[in-house]
Amino acid sequence: MPAPPAVREWVRELNRKIENPVLGDVSGALANETSPRTGSAASQTATVADTKRASYGGATHIEEGLVDESSTVQAVATIVSAVIDDVGAGPRELTQAFERLGLREDESARAADLVHRAHGESVRLRRREHEIAALFSSARELAEVRDGDLLLDRLVNRAHDIMGCDVTYLSVLDPATRELRVRTTIGAVSPEFQHLLVPAGRGLVSEIVESRTARWVGRYGTYPKPRHEPTVDRAVEAEGLVSLLGVPMLTGDDVLGVLFVATRRESVFTPEQISVLSALADHASVVLQTADMLHHLRRSEDEARRALSRLTEHLAERDRANTVHQELVQAVLRGGGVSQIAGTLAAALSRTVTIVDAEARVVADSAGAAANTTVALGRETAAAIERSRASGPCVVVEDGAVAAVTAGSEDLGALLLGPGDFELGPVDRRTVERAAQVCALVELQLKAVADTERRLQSGLVADILEAWRERGDDIARRARSFDVVPADLDTVHVFAVDGGARAGAERVLMRLLRGHGLVGECRGYVTAIVDSSRTAIDAGTLRDRIAQHTAHPVLGVTAAPAASPAELGGRFTLATRTARLLEAIGVTGRSVSTDEYLPYASVFDADAATLTAFLDATIGAVRAYDAEKGTELLATLRAFVRCNASPTRTARLLRFHTNTVLQRLDRIATILGADWRDDERLFRISLAVRLDELAHGLAGGQANHPRPGRDRG
Repeated sequence: MPAPPAVREWVRELNRKIENPVLGDVSGALANETSPRTGSAASQTATVADTKRASYGGATHIEEGLVDESSTVQAVATIVSAVIDDVGAGPRELTQAFERLGLREDESARAADLVHRAHGESVRLRRREHEIAALFSSARELAEVRDGDLLLDRLVNRAHDIMGCDVTYLSVLDPATRELRVRTTIGAVSPEFQHLLVPAGRGLVSEIVESRTARWVGRYGTYPKPRHEPTVDRAVEAEGLVSLLGVPMLTGDDVLGVLFVATRRESVFTPEQISVLSALADHASVVLQTADMLHHLRRSEDEARRALSRLTEHLAERDRANTVHQELVQAVLRGGGVSQIAGTLAAALSRTVTIVDAEARVVADSAGAAANTTVALGRETAAAIERSRASGPCVVVEDGAVAAVTAGSEDLGALLLGPGDFELGPVDRRTVERAAQVCALVELQLKAVADTERRLQSGLVADILEAWRERGDDIARRARSFDVVPADLDTVHVFAVDGGARAGAERVLMRLLRGHGLVGECRGYVTAIVDSSRTAIDAGTLRDRIAQHTAHPVLGVTAAPAASPAELGGRFTLATRTARLLEAIGVTGRSVSTDEYLPYASVFDADAATLTAFLDATIGAVRAYDAEKGTELLATLRAFVRCNASPTRTARLLRFHTNTVLQRLDRIATILGADWRDDERLFRISLAVRLDELAHGLAGGQANHPRPGRDRG
């Protein structure tokens, strides 16, 4: 008789479930337990055995052997389900199944115990299979994935799934401070726990690190107090954690960190759980080791790449330096001057190079800037030049670099480098310093030549002014070596310069007047004899350039043009007398003509002491009276002299009453004596008054004229 459909469905389900080998052990155990029985029980046991064989042999045999025994099949199915299902039959269903199989109460109890043990073993094997699969997956990822952070996240996730805990996290040990920092968490909700930092020697994690073994606590609150850390306790309390298990991540003798699982209920962790978590911790150790090795490899690679880059740059700098040094040497040997130095340095360093003198005037420029133009130095650049001048090295500034050109304590100028395509390295800066030294050598060479030329020109100037009539032909021949024709020289400029600055002033004038005149020192004055028709530089410009170079006021006197070289000596004498006169009355910082002071220069040719004594002897008493009484008698005396000693005209000039002027003149007579208006005495007083008024006017002061209509005499 064919089996009912329901029985066939039970058989198919039994065939699917009975594939687990655990059923063989359970069926065997049931057979052993029931074998002493006879009769229907024995036949039922045999039927169970037949059922087992039928499960391996095919559904056809089961259907044939159990067509009339659906109740027995249901009982066996219940028992099998209780063994292999995650949620199998309960105690009541098992008892009913055993009753249908005809087992006694004690046999049912033993059978139920066997079923429960088989079910536990089945669950354990399935969990073990899951764990092994997870470990294999983790191992495969170790070989395939190179992202350390991603691997750690997956490991923590896998541990969280396998262990079935509430929170899983991984803490990494800082080998320097021995602190442990939470790196990855799963299930944590509080920010303070996700960023937890455990101090050295505190908490369960430090105990695990120190012991290098797994540790767990069933209730964290009962953990020994000396190990507690307030920050850790607050984080654990915020998460509501009760039980914790931690295993160390080891590599040789070092601990890399700790892998933790935790529950929010009191739990007991089995050796199997500890073993699985330890295996995952070993995988995490491999990840951390690999990440550390990769980090060191990348750092070593970066360091090697940087070292190679530095070596390449150094070789390039060295090649540039060798090229520059060779070309600089050739520049000096060929007499190329500072212009070739600027061009060579600019080509090698790919930036503009300007060479300036001590007054910041352009001497040479790689970009073609006009010579003798003044460069406006910024504050940073000027300070950098001072630092370079004090210590010698090239100084890098925001818009380039500078290097002072010096010879001992003498300031010869500086090299100014503009911005470039690459940063100047140490070798490049040494190259700039070497170029500055070569510039100094070239400047010293040029200076030596210029000093020789200056001395030759000084002798030539002295001969033109003092010995032209005796040696004119010889002087003309010597002058031609300076591209100057003496017959064309017609104007004499005299400059009163302090002795220590005269050589520099001469060099300034020689640069300005090259080919247009001769410069030299004669009778204590810097003298220039020029062809006024060939130079557009006037006397005021020459004086200003000397004053700028010496940083002191300079007096310049220009004589009237001479008709021939033979007249230049007389023009020079008049210019020097005028200069001495103006110096005697304290005039400086001006550029004047001899024609303006010809009468005074013709009368006076004295030094400052003699002229001061003359002024004091003639009008000094009147000046002293004014200073003491607050009067204006000296101004009245000046007006009296200007009006040709006429009291009426003086009163009209000053807009005073004539009697007022007469009263003042009487008071002057009291001071100077009754004979002060005699011809000889009045002439001397008139000269003194004129010179005093001249000195005040040239000095930029007022001539002490009385205020019109106000009597202060």
